[in-house]
Amino acid sequence: MKGDSDFDGVGDILREAADTLICPRFRCLDAAAIATKSHADDLVTIADLETEEFLSRHLTALLPGSLAVGEESVFRDPARKACLDSDKPVWVIDPVDGTANFVHGLPGFAIIIALVERRRTIRGWIYDPLSRRLYKTEAGAGVWCEGRRLCLDGRQGRELTAMSGCLGRRMIERHRQHLGELSQRGSAAHDYMALCDGRLDFRLFRLLNPWDHAAGVLMVEEAGGYVRLLSDKSYAPLFHGADGLLIAPDADTWLELRQVLEI
Repeated sequence: MKGDSDFDGVGDILREAADTLICPRFRCLDAAAIATKSHADDLVTIADLETEEFLSRHLTALLPGSLAVGEESVFRDPARKACLDSDKPVWVIDPVDGTANFVHGLPGFAIIIALVERRRTIRGWIYDPLSRRLYKTEAGAGVWCEGRRLCLDGRQGRELTAMSGCLGRRMIERHRQHLGELSQRGSAAHDYMALCDGRLDFRLFRLLNPWDHAAGVLMVEEAGGYVRLLSDKSYAPLFHGADGLLIAPDADTWLELRQVLEI
């Protein structure tokens, strides 16, 4: 990646956070370390809280003058959303994406980091603490995993029935006959990793919090995939209300999926 020497420290920061604050608690959480937020299935753990604080502190130190916006800080203070409109660089942080998997001892969780400037994602990182795989991207420089550039050439132009995707449970039942293998991972990070390395062909998201998508959208686009909001607008790392996000290997498949899924 071009200019990578300026940001070599990000991967080290993510690994340290995972090794010291997340992995030691995997399958070791007691009830006192888990709480709910907006509803019973919206979970937060001590690992989420301490990891976000650690990442906010170390990432803003890596880039003086930058701001940090994280999932947990916005829940505590919704006014922090306004930082995404700042002219300063903003680190967008999901400290433990897939918290429900983490709480239930399932391996589908990861850290997601995006660096946003003037409402545009310029860099992104997704780190899987268990496999220790780091996916990283920079606008105009591709998406990489462990020294290998990821590219979706060859995934385009296939029949929908030959494609694998992720949908909500109700949509899976409605559209199983029209599509190929359908699944759910419970982690946007793991969906984006699978999209970038070809294990997943398409994904429909309905909840568009920027910490879930800012890094992943850039990764898919840099790998050659096609990403649009259901309103047919480009994605930006902001809050998009009731809009949805559809990801496909190419524009023609995106249009075909949108028609088949009736969205």
